[in-house]
Amino acid sequence: MSIELAIIGGTGVYKLAALQDEKALEGGTIYGEASGPVRIGRLGGHAVAFLARHGEGHSVPPHLVNYRANL
Repeated sequence: MSIELAIIGGTGVYKLAALQDEKALEGGTIYGEASGPVRIGRLGGHAVAFLARHGEGHSVPPHLVNYRANL
């Protein structure tokens, strides 16, 4: 699946309820671990990647967010 759109959710946005055919991708980057899994799926007919900036359930406080890995 070729990703057309990537979304990083901010405080209070931990998932996209309308995301269909969702799969979770986990793994590190050259900058370390992201805040959580990247959720890949379809939204409005488009291939979308979603990441919760502060982790799922706000498990990562702002001063510990690995911004480079998230991007």
